[in-house]
Amino acid sequence: MKESLAVQGIIERLDLEPHIEGGYFRRTYTSDKYTSDKQPDSKYCGTSIYYMLTAQSPIGHLHCNKSDIIHYFHSGSAIQYTLVNSDGELTQVIMGNDVTRGELPQLLVKGGVWKASQLVGNNNSADYSLISEAVIPGFDYKDMQLATDKDLNNHWPQHTSTLQPLIKSK
Repeated sequence: MKESLAVQGIIERLDLEPHIEGGYFRRTYTSDKYTSDKQPDSKYCGTSIYYMLTAQSPIGHLHCNKSDIIHYFHSGSAIQYTLVNSDGELTQVIMGNDVTRGELPQLLVKGGVWKASQLVGNNNSADYSLISEAVIPGFDYKDMQLATDKDLNNHWPQHTSTLQPLIKSK
């Protein structure tokens, strides 16, 4: 099924493309400075992207990044983030514009925390959610790991009912 005309317009206007974890994205900034000029594993000091979930791609599948990521909510429906820390503790938070209902317009996810995002249908007229992410040090695909069923069984079997739908099937 195709995205709505309004959603397709945003995707085209922002020049977004499908992301490996789900949703759509476009890198908007890459620092011209590096964490260390003398190390082979040096990273950009920071990067930033637009990231969008839609009714047709409503899940950012469970994954882990080495870098800290700050998420900034822009528009559309709220997003539920499911987070699992290194101790296996699971928490869920909602990003959105309705602060009076407990939604957060900004969210920090520390490096090493597993996260998944999911479009929340609390606004009947919205079929998307648009955010930005600032990644420090900068994003590198080799620093990202998508969760597998094996990860779920080995590390978080107590959270199977919550996490299983957030794992990308092959």
